[in-house]
Amino acid sequence: MGEGGKEDTKPSGNKSGMKNFFAKESVPTRKVPTICGTNYPLSIMFIIVNEFCERFSYYGMKAVLTLYFLNYLHWDENLSTTVYHAFSGLCYFTPIIGAPIADAWLGKFNTIFWLSILYVVGHVIKSVGAIPTVGSTEVHVALSVVGLIAIALGTGGIKPCVSAFGGDQFNEEHVQERAKFFSIFYLSINAGSLISTFVTPVLRGDVQCFGTDCYALAFGVPAALMFFALIVFVSGSGMYKKNPPQGNILGSVFKCIGFAIKNRWNHRSKAHPKREHWLDWATEKYPKKLITEVKMVTKVLFLYIPLPMFWALFDQQGSRWTLQATRMNTDFKGFVAQPDQMQILNPLLILILIPVFDLGIYPLIKLCKINFKPLPKMTVGMIIAALAFGVATVVEFKINETIPDPPKSGESFLQVMNLAGGEVTINGPGNVQFKEPALNLNDYKDPEYLKMKFEGTQTVTVSWGGDPCLVTVNDTAAYTVVVQDSGCRQIKDPFEKPSNGLAAVRFINLMNEAVYNITFGDIDISVEAEGETVYKTLKRAKVIATARIGSTEYSIDLGLLDFGGAYTAVLTGVRGTEITVVVGEDIPANSFHVAWQIPQYFLISAGEVMFSITGLEFSYSQAPASMKSVLQAGWLLTVAFGNVIVLIVAQAGSLEQWAEFILFGALLIAVAIIFSIMAYFYVPVNPDDLKDEDEKADLDEKKAVPDFFEMSPDNNFEEKKTKI
Repeated sequence: MGEGGKEDTKPSGNKSGMKNFFAKESVPTRKVPTICGTNYPLSIMFIIVNEFCERFSYYGMKAVLTLYFLNYLHWDENLSTTVYHAFSGLCYFTPIIGAPIADAWLGKFNTIFWLSILYVVGHVIKSVGAIPTVGSTEVHVALSVVGLIAIALGTGGIKPCVSAFGGDQFNEEHVQERAKFFSIFYLSINAGSLISTFVTPVLRGDVQCFGTDCYALAFGVPAALMFFALIVFVSGSGMYKKNPPQGNILGSVFKCIGFAIKNRWNHRSKAHPKREHWLDWATEKYPKKLITEVKMVTKVLFLYIPLPMFWALFDQQGSRWTLQATRMNTDFKGFVAQPDQMQILNPLLILILIPVFDLGIYPLIKLCKINFKPLPKMTVGMIIAALAFGVATVVEFKINETIPDPPKSGESFLQVMNLAGGEVTINGPGNVQFKEPALNLNDYKDPEYLKMKFEGTQTVTVSWGGDPCLVTVNDTAAYTVVVQDSGCRQIKDPFEKPSNGLAAVRFINLMNEAVYNITFGDIDISVEAEGETVYKTLKRAKVIATARIGSTEYSIDLGLLDFGGAYTAVLTGVRGTEITVVVGEDIPANSFHVAWQIPQYFLISAGEVMFSITGLEFSYSQAPASMKSVLQAGWLLTVAFGNVIVLIVAQAGSLEQWAEFILFGALLIAVAIIFSIMAYFYVPVNPDDLKDEDEKADLDEKKAVPDFFEMSPDNNFEEKKTKI
């Protein structure tokens, strides 16, 4: 194609639009307009919009995935983390499938098209699986797993194709324009990630459907965006330059390596002389140029061996760090953030830190006469990421300080709500005696839990003006005893914080009339006369419930039921149209603020800038042009194996969360030390030297051809060329 997208060859005479659409090699049948008279073809706009929408769909879906497993499928934290990282790992394994399909069979355009259809289907299946009325829990799990596998195949399959397909749209001479396109392409990725990570948690948490969090909507919007991405991509089909498959270079590399190993094994006896490099054993079958290129690539791939550990830490933002946020206070003075929204900090900080490093920090280091080479940058990036997990460990300790310790073996907790007229005496095991004054309902203060030491089962005597009340208690358990003039009753308490940042409330009715249909949110509960209810969980909110006594409706003002708090609402009587209530806090709400996660996000993002961007630049500088795709595949595999590390640790599930954070941080420090040693002994190569050698060889061959005609009167070209 000439400048401005003008075609260099005539279109085929075939009238079938479908055949042209799926052709392996084609050029636009008309002049492709450029953007505002520049050298940027209009076709790249379709590719950039497609990438923005695709990244929105992927990161938006992924942002709410861990809480979906936890709250909707009711998996525990370890299983949720395991499946999350299994999915993430699969997304980075599947490019090994997509790249050969594009390179050797369908071409980039058709690979993107067909796998995008699979991608959309996966999103739709995932969204249907999040509708509560569709089947049982087993059906939801099956649909979720099938949908995630389809999404992983789709996103992973097109990952190595889209950016390269965009680069194909430029003419060879437009090098600067192509470079700027990749910058805009990268910006579209971060923009899609940034916006979706903010929006989909809002759709999940702030919109209610089917009486609960609207996961169907949170997954449905990304599905719609992916469908739109496909429509946009196909709309530009007539403008695209579609290069034919060039052959599977990744397959050639594997075959070359495999043949070298096999040939070396077959010639392992001492009768065969050693060769300078183990890949030299492939010279019997493969050209010297390919072997030299594979040598360059394997040197870089060897450096990749320690790198998965960085990604093992980095990708926990969507799993362990999100779960950590559920145990924190996310109220920013009126704006209540969703725990999964904290992930927005990473793309936001990346967009800020890239220019800070490129225009500020790196030039300052250079002014200090420090040669800050790529491999040391990557090492520092690993150390900074490890420090992020050190901060996460401190945050975890602070969170644990706000969580009351449950009764251990040999302990029992007893809370006495004294609603009788006078003081109550509690006689516990070992002749231990406590006094509990009567509660003042006009100035209500929460009674404290009494800690009793004993083994097994014991009887506690509660005495006041009436007949004594005998209460049977067990160790490792907590109880509430409600004392009224008419008697007492015992309630067993779970004594644990509500999970996932929810609040919990139970009702104790002191009236001699039942209260029906206490309704707020999706909760509808009744309490018998002088009875009590179990805890019911709900989202953090200021609650004014409605209720009914007989046929008369009343309101109940419960106030703010905060993140992670457990409350007892004591219904004391009726005043006008309101049931009077006193609300006690049994377990304190989350008090450690989620803003304390910002330092760890800052550090992990700074580590990403120094590690990931530098690593890609270094890798590409060390490999010939024909091997770029091989290095990209190797880089993506480091991400995949990093997620495998996390799922192995999570599935083991034997460590407390703070200890797990320390383990990951320590492992990354150790890996950084190993990597720095490997980097010290690494000798950089210049792929341009290989290019110069090729040009020199071509020149020598051209010079040799005239001699051939002078020396060979019979013009036996093939025979003489062999000698040359």
